Amino acid sequence: MASNNICNIYCITIIFIYFLATINNNPILPQANAATGNCGNAPATSLVPCLGAAKNARAKVPPICCGKVGALLKTSPKCLCAAILSPIAKNAGANPAIAVSIPKRCNIKNRPIGKKCGRYIVP
Repeated sequence: MASNNICNIYCITIIFIYFLATINNNPILPQANAATGNCGNAPATSLVPCLGAAKNARAKVPPICCGKVGALLKTSPKCLCAAILSPIAKNAGANPAIAVSIPKRCNIKNRPIGKKCGRYIVP
């Protein structure tokens, strides 16, 4: 009977730690941070002005969003996918299938046409 109580406490503790790590996007859990790679959360948080356009394909993309996406593509092009697929973007309600279209909707010439972002392709 005592061993069952110890097991229950142990299991509850593990689940609680997992829950806390998932909420905080703690890097001790690789699957929670896999999409961001070496880019961290900075690209996703810098693209906050793009959120409306990442949720709705018909929404006008704000010029500030286009500027931030253009700058990200110049400095760290690989981080575009990390930002689109990040837990931050997902939790904010961004749709990756729509978000990958933002560079095209911004008419960014140096966008990585055909690049795969997970299962999505940049148009």
